[in-house]
Amino acid sequence: MTDSDLARQVRAVSRLTGEFTLRSGRIANEYFDKYQFEADPVLLDKLAEEMAVLIPEGTEVLAGLEMGGIAVVTAVARHAGLPTAFVRKEAKKYGTARLAEGAEVAGRRVLVVEDVVTSGGQVVISTGDLRKLGAHVDHALCVIDRQEGGAQALSAEGITLRALLTRADLEAAA
Repeated sequence: MTDSDLARQVRAVSRLTGEFTLRSGRIANEYFDKYQFEADPVLLDKLAEEMAVLIPEGTEVLAGLEMGGIAVVTAVARHAGLPTAFVRKEAKKYGTARLAEGAEVAGRRVLVVEDVVTSGGQVVISTGDLRKLGAHVDHALCVIDRQEGGAQALSAEGITLRALLTRADLEAAA
């Protein structure tokens, strides 16, 4: 399967048009419903296989962000053979009361995994939280970079964004 075939499949199952409010508060007339490609086990597995080759050398832990990044990171970990941490938006107040569940992140090289990056806001916040826990984070990996400033926002925080697909890839697949 070529990258354009993969982009065409993702676009076919997840592209919606209408009026959508994004996490940043901005209104968009196009939206990629990540849950549609995450809910398709065959497509998710193919995406994860392709993403695994984008993992920076030396990565010790994959950290998936709540909620969409959890399905993606679990699938990618299967192909990469790396342990996984599941990162909450905030630590729960009961049980373990941890922000990052699963693999230990302190003192380890951690790759943040997200589904779709637009402004990069949640990746910046979660990376800051992981760094406070002692994680070494300098890369993030996503399925789709909407190319709306996320890579630049992450770069300003010392994070390099690697994306399997970009908005341009999905538009070219039309």
